Amino acid sequence: MKKLIVKSQLPDRVTFDRQLANIGMELSPVIWQHERVYLPSDYRPAMNFPRLVMRTEVRTTEQPAIYSMYLKRHIEDSGVDWVNFTEVKNYTEATGIIHQLGFRKAAEVSRQRQELWLDDKTVIYLDKVEGLDGYFLKLEAELIDDEPIDLLRRDLFNILHILGQETFVMQTYFSLFSEQIQPYFLPEE
Repeated sequence: MKKLIVKSQLPDRVTFDRQLANIGMELSPVIWQHERVYLPSDYRPAMNFPRLVMRTEVRTTEQPAIYSMYLKRHIEDSGVDWVNFTEVKNYTEATGIIHQLGFRKAAEVSRQRQELWLDDKTVIYLDKVEGLDGYFLKLEAELIDDEPIDLLRRDLFNILHILGQETFVMQTYFSLFSEQIQPYFLPEE
């Protein structure tokens, strides 16, 4: 599936929670996620290379962890992400397959995540990433085949505006461990 993703670092969690409450919205309970990010051995940034992600997710302590694998490929010229996802029954075998395909482990990312679904294709995530300061607001929207990308991007930027954000971040979480956060101002409406 194709997704459009925008993210912003929250300047103030309390103000954000108040803004959500004022418009009658509420985030889910906290979900714990741990991801191992794998890159092809010849990976180069900004070259449309895929990355594989093995995710462990715990929604409640009464239920077993869920293991899944994602293939993500960011297409630079359009800003669209191709995302394929499947649940994994045997984590060890899946990581063995990833290594046999020539991918190398590049990073591990742990986070506490809350989510809020706006409709059946658009979700807001609030992430507290271990090792990074503050909270991140991430919006993901699935692209329908005939939907104009620029229109959807504008809608996501408008949601960020409504939620009090002035900037957005294009970097992945795993790259933020080695790079300084590069904020970009949201476009004027």
